[in-house]
Amino acid sequence: MFEFLLFTLSAMVHSVPGDPSQGAAAQVEAPVAAAAVETAQTPLFLAPKAESTEQAATTPVFLAPQGQAAETADAAAAATPVFLSPQSATPEPEWQAEPQEPTGRFTTATEVKPILNLTRNNWIHVREFNGQDLVYVTHLWSWRCGLLDMKVGINGAAPEAWPLPQCHMDQPMPNAILETDGLPYRSFGLGAVSEIEVHLVYDDLSTEQVRFNRQGMAQP
Repeated sequence: MFEFLLFTLSAMVHSVPGDPSQGAAAQVEAPVAAAAVETAQTPLFLAPKAESTEQAATTPVFLAPQGQAAETADAAAAATPVFLSPQSATPEPEWQAEPQEPTGRFTTATEVKPILNLTRNNWIHVREFNGQDLVYVTHLWSWRCGLLDMKVGINGAAPEAWPLPQCHMDQPMPNAILETDGLPYRSFGLGAVSEIEVHLVYDDLSTEQVRFNRQGMAQP
């Protein structure tokens, strides 16, 4: 009898549709699972960190590298025209007028200028020697102590400076040409010299320009 009762109770237990607690748990888990599935299926429009970094790395950069930028700047600077005179160009010296007190030694423009004006046809001498034209300026050197500068141009070329020896103020004749002063001429091809132009600056800052023919005659 007792065994029959146990059998009956066991059958009743197995016929119950389900555990209420298990059903509640299943009902709770179902929305969570559905939400998880829905979350997994929802498209994400924000890229993950790693993807953002990769995208930033692949983003094209339109700025030139440092080296290329420097080369570009240098090329632009080199292409910029420069209208300044080259560094090798020598500016004209800033002369100052010297005192014009006659000393009787012919060391001022006041003393030298009248003599040079009267002897213009002696300023230049062209000599043919040893297959060359030698252009002498001996006469001008002989009165150089009243001059600040002398330029000579040959055959229409721009006059260029011909250095003047220093005055020998410790000598009785300061204008004397000594052996250490060098040679008062320059050489050119035989028959090449046809015209000579001389520019003088006196030590009172007055100037004079005279053109000569091959024979050394001053031209009007």
